[in-house]
Amino acid sequence: MFIGVCGSICAGKRTIARYLADHHGFTQLYLNAHIHDMADTVVDGSLVLSSSSSLDTIPSDRQRVFATADGLLDFVTKHWRERWVTTDILNESLLDMYARRPFFLLISVDAPLTVRWLRFQAREKHSTTALIIRASPTTTASIPSGTITTFESFAVLSDTHLYDPVTGQYPLLSRAAVRLINTSSSRAHLYATLGKLDLLNPDRLRPSWDSYFMALASLAAQRSNCMKRRVGCVVVRDKRVVSTGYNGTPRGLRNCGDGGCGRCNAAAAGSGHALTTCLCLHAEENALLEAGRERLREGDVVLYCDTCPCLTCSIKIAQVGISEVVYAQGYSMDRETAAVFREAGVRLRQFVPPANGLIHLEKPDPYRERD
Repeated sequence: MFIGVCGSICAGKRTIARYLADHHGFTQLYLNAHIHDMADTVVDGSLVLSSSSSLDTIPSDRQRVFATADGLLDFVTKHWRERWVTTDILNESLLDMYARRPFFLLISVDAPLTVRWLRFQAREKHSTTALIIRASPTTTASIPSGTITTFESFAVLSDTHLYDPVTGQYPLLSRAAVRLINTSSSRAHLYATLGKLDLLNPDRLRPSWDSYFMALASLAAQRSNCMKRRVGCVVVRDKRVVSTGYNGTPRGLRNCGDGGCGRCNAAAAGSGHALTTCLCLHAEENALLEAGRERLREGDVVLYCDTCPCLTCSIKIAQVGISEVVYAQGYSMDRETAAVFREAGVRLRQFVPPANGLIHLEKPDPYRERD
């Protein structure tokens, strides 16, 4: 596994890399442009930092330095089953090169400007080392300690680091699969919150079958024009897609979004109410109609739906012989649906993928709260 960490100034990218090294046995990888005044040894085509390096206070055998990005990537490709992390994501071209590998994961970290300014002040107070930032796609710039003395000057530096049209890091942050907001008050607190994220989950690199089929269901939902709720569904037999469906009015009727269903266009109708007056076929119904009963009678047939089926759909699902139903989001009839499936012998489970996208490390886990 190869993890790249990018981020804004004083957001915590080096601390996250250190966490991966300390707690999960990752080796930190650097490009030579970031290394100064070190004694080194060549091992397997890379440079191993000596213990005299002041880059990071971690064991020298957990760090390697490469003269070029090509050399770094070639080395990691040959040892991809081991754990590697780098904070040297210099530009989008380099990210494109890394991202082609199926074992690469990009994590970004950011924090409010005021939080980062306080961290910067604390670091300046206790350190005399210069701040090293990317000055161009191939060079770094050293900002001596004490140069940035006001919040305004730090804000200008931060904006340049993120939004410069040539060297800005924001395009990298926006492409990260996991985007962390780090407002942690200490390293210990950050480590504790990172430990809850399961960053090494292999699902992040290659989706499991559940993730894959649920993503297809979510994609199908984007075709829905129902004014109440977008829902998508995929029917799978022996890990092969049999049919897909999304909710909306039947063929020949006006689309729900164009006023075709009075119930869905009436704001007074709450979730699960007045369904007998609804003209929209549900995603599950469309998928079952598309598949046909004969195609569902043999094999282990699983229905993936991004929303738990309603009571009406659960009866039809049981009738056609579906073996298992996997859903992502709850619905107002979950208990009634679960009761039908229990009696009919249909397995029902909720799929909760590893957290991706924007994650505020201080925000409680909604699934843990609900349990």
